[in-house]
Amino acid sequence: MTQPDSSPHVPPARKAPALAKGRGRHRAPRGTRQGGGRRRAALPAVLVTACAAVLAVLALYGTDLATDSTHDLHIPGGGSTTLLRSVLFVALCIQLGEIAGRRLARDVAASLPGGPATPGVADPSGNGPRQPREWAAGAAFAGMIAALGLASMAAAGDGTLTAGLPELSEIYATRDGLLAFLEANGFLLAALCVFLGRPVWAAVPLAGVVLGEALRAHPEADTPAIGVCLTLVHLTSTVLWTGGLIQALRTMRAWHGQPGAARALLAAYAKRAFWLFLAICVTGTFSTLRRLPLDAALSSAYGRTLLVKLAVVALVAVCALVARRVLMRDRTRLTYTEVLRPTAWELAFLSAVLVLSALLTVAPVPPRT
Repeated sequence: MTQPDSSPHVPPARKAPALAKGRGRHRAPRGTRQGGGRRRAALPAVLVTACAAVLAVLALYGTDLATDSTHDLHIPGGGSTTLLRSVLFVALCIQLGEIAGRRLARDVAASLPGGPATPGVADPSGNGPRQPREWAAGAAFAGMIAALGLASMAAAGDGTLTAGLPELSEIYATRDGLLAFLEANGFLLAALCVFLGRPVWAAVPLAGVVLGEALRAHPEADTPAIGVCLTLVHLTSTVLWTGGLIQALRTMRAWHGQPGAARALLAAYAKRAFWLFLAICVTGTFSTLRRLPLDAALSSAYGRTLLVKLAVVALVAVCALVARRVLMRDRTRLTYTEVLRPTAWELAFLSAVLVLSALLTVAPVPPRT
């Protein structure tokens, strides 16, 4: 008699279902996807650092390149002066751009269908629209240090700081040193306004810094008031254009969850940037006609630097037009990255314009015959 089988019954193994063709075969591991996301997130920081390094090299060695094969004398400390004044200009851009950009963001948020409480735009604290982190305090201290460095170099007389920090009486004895020291005080007052919770008040001392730069750029005895007014409008427009774009891009990133609001913000900035660009072109043209003889445009360091600046400004205008074309092309499927590409190039070329403007403050103006 056959004994019954007491082992547990094991059902037959089922065949694994075949994977759909082209589905799930090349899925990257989870860690790999996260690593790629981190690399993509770090790419903007790397590009910004590389751009800043290139502009710093341009500031340090631009004067030597401009004066090469010309009859202009070597500019002592020209590279250091250009670098410090570039930092001063960037500090102005960040602070004034932040003030103007925050006001623009509030106006745009108020015009949205949901108002400032629109999801993705509203600040979690309920205090108006979401704003990026403040950079004004750090920029104010950077500008103050740059202005103090310029004041010390002006007091030294040889464009270096090898003799150590000068006395206040030595700074006051030179026109450039006195103006730079007053600009440092303006940045200090701007930082105090930020720490007191009144960042808008910082616009007053910062306007004094811009006025100081306009006065420093025109020591001539022949109609200096006209030159000061032209430089005042030119520098203010450049600072607001550059700083406003920085703040607009940072706010757009903060509003990344609401693409419609980000597009509205960039469109509002573009309207104001057009008038700033127009003011830069008009004042720059008149300033050039006043200061640069046409026969010295290619034979002087000032003329060469100015021509390069004009070419870069033209590139900025092209990037701005491309960004506005992308903005208006397809509003329903437009992404932040598609707008960021041309505007990032626009910002990079604007940064080069600031450095070239700092170079022009160091290059000797050719005399009129």
